[in-house]
Amino acid sequence: MAEYEIQQFEVSRTLPRGAVRRLLAEHAEYGGWELARLRRYPDGTRKVWLRRRIIKVMRTF
Repeated sequence: MAEYEIQQFEVSRTLPRGAVRRLLAEHAEYGGWELARLRRYPDGTRKVWLRRRIIKVMRTF
């Protein structure tokens, strides 16, 4: 089973949808993150969970 590193943050409701999309695209392109979950609350705030796979390097002789 794969192990993942999780990053969670909250996005303000005043931030436009396009800005949020650019933010997530930058995290994906430059940081190797993928969207695990996005939850939007009635007050307009969004909670975002990003994940990326932990790669374990094995020693070679």
